[in-house]
Amino acid sequence: MKEPMTTDQLLQGLKHYRRIARQDMLRAPETPHPEAFLQHAESRRGIYVALATYAEAHAPDEVIAHALTLYRGLPFVTGTAEHEHPEVKGQENALENFFLLVGLDPKARREARSHRPKLGAPERSAADPGQPVP
Repeated sequence: MKEPMTTDQLLQGLKHYRRIARQDMLRAPETPHPEAFLQHAESRRGIYVALATYAEAHAPDEVIAHALTLYRGLPFVTGTAEHEHPEVKGQENALENFFLLVGLDPKARREARSHRPKLGAPERSAADPGQPVP
């Protein structure tokens, strides 16, 4: 991992990502699958909001650990059609963007990814925005 980020730097980066997700939400009607695109952007934004809220009360290394826990809870949806599972794909994308932001060692991300459940594993109850969905 690169030099540790301060909480302010972390919050600023998450704010930037939230703005991009918001712009994507606005341009969803122009895409081939508007509803899926909108859900993907909303899911990303939800993760960024949840991580920012968590960061306000925790140290950056705790926020990273929390993000890794969220990532481990996401089911694999790789290989499905682009417009399928937009909530999960949006959350995955947001968490991977966050890992890039903080300079997480790719090996740590791969390790967390290897613990993710397969699609169709027993479902949990519906989650709040920013929490992994089944």
